[in-house]
Amino acid sequence: MTSRAPLSRKLSAIAESATLKVDAKAKALQAAGRPVISYAAGEPDFATPSFIVDAAAKALQDPKNYRYTPAAGLPVLREAIAAKTLRDSGLEVAPSQVIVTNGGKQSVYQAFQTVVNSGDEVLLPAPYWTTYPEAIALADGTPVEVFAGADQDYKVTVAQLEAARTDKTTGLVFVSPSNPTGSVYTPEETAEIGRWALEHGIWVITDEIYQNLTYDGVKAVSIVEAVPELAGQTILVNGVAKTYAMTGWRVGWMVGPADAMKLAGNLQSHLSSNVNNVAQLAAAAALNGPQDEAEQFRLAFDRRRQLIVSELSKIDGVEVPNPLGAFYVYPDVQGLLNRTWGGVTPTTSLELADLILEQAEVAVVPGEAFGPSGYLRLSYALGDDQLLEGIQRLQRLFA
Repeated sequence: MTSRAPLSRKLSAIAESATLKVDAKAKALQAAGRPVISYAAGEPDFATPSFIVDAAAKALQDPKNYRYTPAAGLPVLREAIAAKTLRDSGLEVAPSQVIVTNGGKQSVYQAFQTVVNSGDEVLLPAPYWTTYPEAIALADGTPVEVFAGADQDYKVTVAQLEAARTDKTTGLVFVSPSNPTGSVYTPEETAEIGRWALEHGIWVITDEIYQNLTYDGVKAVSIVEAVPELAGQTILVNGVAKTYAMTGWRVGWMVGPADAMKLAGNLQSHLSSNVNNVAQLAAAAALNGPQDEAEQFRLAFDRRRQLIVSELSKIDGVEVPNPLGAFYVYPDVQGLLNRTWGGVTPTTSLELADLILEQAEVAVVPGEAFGPSGYLRLSYALGDDQLLEGIQRLQRLFA
């Protein structure tokens, strides 16, 4: 009898999302009755603003929303996204240059599928969000990590990018504010990288989903605002998930040159077709409506940011760069490694994260999920009381 044909080699090489894996483990322990505090998920703990929910409820009453609509998105939402792109990224685009996707993650996947060919190299500044290298690999590209440590505030330089560039380099991932580090490139740093990419004809995939979550008076300047000429070789990905506490609504988008968006739209027409119409109309309400609650979310994140940086910095062996965006801290914990804690001597941040979960009942994501070992990512998108209690547990563990 002939044995079954093998499973996909490409998918077999793809790793599970590390952040979702840690979060799932934390939730399983919580369900089993353990008082685990999780800093794993990048998910605001706030409820979606009521005016957005009301827009969805209204949409549910209209039978036309029960039908197929254009795969690239509802016109009203594409127009709202075009307006937001001009407002926040300084780039004027036609609604036809917008593709609405099932969350920002689909737009990341489609962006690489659109501009990466087999054998292409994509420069990937590290630390990086865990999905980027897998999405590049799914497009038959090769991610080339370019690492910047805490001493550089986790921001790569043009010199580093140029050293990593080869004749196979066709793409660059640029993320500011960053997941996992919260770092924000200055306007000058952004412009320098943009001019370098323009000079070498390199596609830029810029993830701007945290662009409205910045602190200390900092603005996350879009790379296409810093270098307008770069718009012809840049795809912007974004979504409503983080700013408006809409992670479960699954509405993201991609914006780019018309020819690239034509290809992305063709792919989506076969991959998923249109995004849920009710969620699209809710997203349009979010973008077009009052921004007061979104600003309150930002202020709450800022307060938590200051608290977690202050408290983590009290732990000897932990170096905490001050994040200026998103809702993550990314401490350098190499000073905790190769020391014995509760009878265990961790040598990697993966082992350290396991120790923290078992002995302090705190879930964090190890640096191996985002690049080199020696770091931890903690999201501060959780309640104030839990935020402080979890860090105090760490302070007791590493006292």
